[in-house]
Amino acid sequence: MLKTFSLLALAFAASGAAAQTATYKVDSDGIAKPLTGTPGNAARGKALLAARGAAPCLDCHVITDKGMPKGGDKGPSLDGVGAVLTTPQLRLSVADYANVAKGKEMPVFHKSGASDPRLSAQEVEDVVAYLATLKK
Repeated sequence: MLKTFSLLALAFAASGAAAQTATYKVDSDGIAKPLTGTPGNAARGKALLAARGAAPCLDCHVITDKGMPKGGDKGPSLDGVGAVLTTPQLRLSVADYANVAKGKEMPVFHKSGASDPRLSAQEVEDVVAYLATLKK
């Protein structure tokens, strides 16, 4: 019983920590430092976008990559975004686009200092890693 309680307490503590945003600094036009100590995984980022759950980018944007579902037409295509934007610019665009373009309609996924982000810091890094692969 005590072991079960300890495991539940650890799980609850971990979930509370996961709900907090990473603190980051916007440098010029991007976030230079990764939000986590673990590099982003492009395959996980692609899966997040394809699932359209916490990262519903394809509701508005198109990515013509094999295995990606049909996207929307409200926002610009993300094809080639990795050739146009640097990794720090992609990181800021995913985390808090309001810092990129004021007044543009796009959700905030990981605003510094806010609680209950839509994407965890690692998920932001994973999405950024995938977007950085979109060179054409």
